[in-house]
Amino acid sequence: MAEKSQHTRLAGPSHTGTEIGVVAFMTLFGAIVIGGSLQVGIDWGVEGPKAGFFPFYLGVLIIISSAVNFVQIMMARSDALFAEWGQLRRVLAVVVPTTIYVALIPYAGIYLASALLIAAFMKWLGRYGWSLIVAVSAGVPIATYLLLERWFLIPLPKGPIEDFLGL
Repeated sequence: MAEKSQHTRLAGPSHTGTEIGVVAFMTLFGAIVIGGSLQVGIDWGVEGPKAGFFPFYLGVLIIISSAVNFVQIMMARSDALFAEWGQLRRVLAVVVPTTIYVALIPYAGIYLASALLIAAFMKWLGRYGWSLIVAVSAGVPIATYLLLERWFLIPLPKGPIEDFLGL
């Protein structure tokens, strides 16, 4: 029985540990919201509530909710497995490239960043051939540009490539 518990613990993070991590993150987030709200003012001005009034109370609500969640977690502790490490690797295989994509958009523009993301996913996760990867990763941003920017007149973030091409 002890061997099974040890094997389960090594197979991935526990459900309780993951929930405590989320509570800690949300508490930190609530504190950051409160801190920012205090900097811009949380009281009433001549024109009504200042910019930090509503975010301050949302931050307080986030921290109170986190405290309630923490108490519930401590009362219902379990050694249940949250996810296996292999499952988490598959999630990170999507989360990490998507995070890089979002960080790249302000510098490279949405079209180049999208082409790179599509190509990376197709090659890394889909294992497609280069001819299809080039066609799809170039075709989707071109179709998006034509549809959104030319037809619907919705401007999207541009980078140096679009500036060079005069788009």
